Amino acid sequence: MKKLKQACLLLCVLALALSGCATEKKAANQPVELTVSAAVSMRDALNEIQQVYQAKNPQVKLSFNYGASGALQKQIEEGAPVDLFISAASKQMDDLAKKKMLKEGSRKDLLLNQLVLIAPKTSKTNITGFADLAKADVGQFAMGAPESVPAGQYTQQVLKKLGIEEAVKAKAVQAKDVRSVLAYVETGNVDIGAVYKTDALSSDKVKIIAAAPSGSHEAIVYPVAVLAATKQGAAADAFAAFLGAAESKAIFEKYGFVMNP
Repeated sequence: MKKLKQACLLLCVLALALSGCATEKKAANQPVELTVSAAVSMRDALNEIQQVYQAKNPQVKLSFNYGASGALQKQIEEGAPVDLFISAASKQMDDLAKKKMLKEGSRKDLLLNQLVLIAPKTSKTNITGFADLAKADVGQFAMGAPESVPAGQYTQQVLKKLGIEEAVKAKAVQAKDVRSVLAYVETGNVDIGAVYKTDALSSDKVKIIAAAPSGSHEAIVYPVAVLAATKQGAAADAFAAFLGAAESKAIFEKYGFVMNP
């Protein structure tokens, strides 16, 4: 009888162990949805990275929320359920860090970009640099709204550095994000636009006519971080790591980004 009880007990222990393993395996295979808020200038590259990552990790669904970095920061501060944030400037990430809204140790500078002036492909403009924006024969030009769009903030820094901010204020059209600036130039609604090099390369309707002078604005850095409030910490960490991997690097560089050393 004693041996029978021991055998029953052993079977129960084995059954519980197997059940636990099955539950653990099932949990590991449960679908995970990650929400990534990212600067709109990254949209083309991230959409391609999304396809690659989800093919390798079918249990992970990536949902991207694109917009101006300042607007995305505000959404996060107001409680939007975001797992990762990729900003087009350090300021927005710094502000979230000060409020303890980033997962400790998760932040890293991912990419670098360049600020350029663009014109419609068929434009006959004689502009050769940002300083030419102050010329009387130059019409409206578009830039991101400095209050919320990092590309606009960088443009404003260049204009101040060149001493032409006041001279061009009346002809500056402020847009909600950098892709809106691109659209204004593509459609000919403005003569010139200030965008990132990556945005310019994404369109066959515009051409790059000048780059911002060296040292005229802060370095254009794209930091990434996992949000402290995420409920999918491990999955978010894994995707953040993939963004810095070789496969992602090749995609980012195809769209004109430079990986941060």
